[in-house]
Amino acid sequence: MSVVLLLNGPNLGILGRREPEIYGTDTLADIEAAVAEEVSVRGWDVRSVQHDSEGDLVGAIHRYSDTTVGAIVNPGALMIAGWSLRDALASYPPPWIEVHLSNVWAREQFRHESVIAPLASGVVVGLGSYGYRLAAQALMHLSTPAPL
Repeated sequence: MSVVLLLNGPNLGILGRREPEIYGTDTLADIEAAVAEEVSVRGWDVRSVQHDSEGDLVGAIHRYSDTTVGAIVNPGALMIAGWSLRDALASYPPPWIEVHLSNVWAREQFRHESVIAPLASGVVVGLGSYGYRLAAQALMHLSTPAPL
């Protein structure tokens, strides 16, 4: 069975109660279920990993790089200075999509640049938890063989 890595960084484990006016009321469990529903049409499964520690996220990328068809990555604030996360994602061969619940460019200036986005196959921002569904659809699209 093919597996999608759903990787969520710092503070995303408390979604649903963390600043709901910015991040919404869906929990990480709600998001995991939505992504699982999206990719089930392909017969894919989801491996969900959330850590507040950058090192643990790096370890997960290395651990699952050979056993997943792609990844959906919300690095949280690690988008700003998560250099070891960036380096781990640079060595992750399958396609992956960066996701942010809020529109980072409509927020504080320090959130306007992601060190990992230039490596991503695509970026989804500002669409709340629905962005994860779009990222799952994008991964399925990217993994579809090109017509001959």
